[in-house]
Amino acid sequence: MMISRETDYAVRCVLHLARTPGRIIMISEIARACEVPRSFLAKILQRLARAGVVRSHRGAGGGFQLVRDAGELSLRDVVEIMQGPVALNTCAVAKDRCSRSGECIVHPVWVRASADVGKLLGTYTFQRLLREEKKTDKRSKEVETGALSGASQD
Repeated sequence: MMISRETDYAVRCVLHLARTPGRIIMISEIARACEVPRSFLAKILQRLARAGVVRSHRGAGGGFQLVRDAGELSLRDVVEIMQGPVALNTCAVAKDRCSRSGECIVHPVWVRASADVGKLLGTYTFQRLLREEKKTDKRSKEVETGALSGASQD
């Protein structure tokens, strides 16, 4: 399974919105922060809005805000909104699309691997990702501080 560029951008966008819960953020700010072309981002945000993940606000001061709780919204949710069921092979989600799935020795492997990937993505909520990000930021600052103080001791 490969995540599409559109899905990657959607994950970046949701993560950015999750950093400031309740805040309405202009599309230009989201595009800049997430390094996503504005025109492409507009289509992604429309899809996320139809799925009830974000809300669009029109007019002056308009933009987008995350409406789903970051602790209940997972990577799997966003992947499935953007590109459908998590699957390594079509037969893993639609047996009828492959005439060999009933006799194919590999079919159960595709099904299990797809389920395992989906389950793993489901464990990563955006709240969890933000916690991990804070830990990483804290470690980076400690390393920088340690490196600076270590450099001055030489």
